[in-house]
Amino acid sequence: MRTKQARQELSTVALTTRMRKFFFSRESIQEALETGTPKQLEYLDGLLGSELGRRAETRKIRMVKHAGFPSIKHMDDYDFSNVRFPALMGKEEVLSLDFIKQRRTLIFYGICGSGKTMLSIALGIMACNQGYSVRFMTMNQLVARLARARSEGLLERTLSELKKLDMLIIDEWGYCQIGREDAQLLFRVIADSYETKSLIVTTNLPFSEWGKLMTDEQLATAIIDRLVHYGHLIDMGTKDWRLEHSLMRDQVVTITKGKESQKV
Repeated sequence: MRTKQARQELSTVALTTRMRKFFFSRESIQEALETGTPKQLEYLDGLLGSELGRRAETRKIRMVKHAGFPSIKHMDDYDFSNVRFPALMGKEEVLSLDFIKQRRTLIFYGICGSGKTMLSIALGIMACNQGYSVRFMTMNQLVARLARARSEGLLERTLSELKKLDMLIIDEWGYCQIGREDAQLLFRVIADSYETKSLIVTTNLPFSEWGKLMTDEQLATAIIDRLVHYGHLIDMGTKDWRLEHSLMRDQVVTITKGKESQKV
């Protein structure tokens, strides 16, 4: 008898919780619980549960789309065999996404084709599916967006939008040199993110080269200081996965006397 009563109480609590998520008034919830038959309440609970499930899936799809990922990547497809994690941030910690809750920064460092972008996208999609707000941009896209916002008088609004994110992914850090004014805008984003949200930065440049990238050693030092304080450097290795899986991998190309011949 007690077990049956306990089940009924749990069912009532679950239905009440779901009705509140649909903003039913207390009076309406009480009326449903008092006048509805067990079958009616069971049907209502199932109906609301199904709708909440559909809304959650729709929200995930919307968040992934809004994040701006250039493609869809999944963690099941990722090969970690060449990735070296630091002592304080192992693979399990990264995949748990606890670094987002802790507002930590991850810096993926490795050669072109080492899987930096793919891993950042896969983590970003995982984060979206867990309800985190995420944006993905290359460094050039971010700088261009900030510069455009400044010219249109919308810089503070844009910075505020970025600051509200749970995680910002900045891809291809260091592929192109940027001017001092653009570097200052980038510093604003990094400074606003410091201790407020998680960052993922992918780069093929060691920190010693960042000053040349921004044409300002002091500004580069200030950015590095904020990234590394709560950051973890993850070495992506020296294996070029794109080359490894290239269609041209088994092709031998020879050039003789101005003519190109191909042997497969």
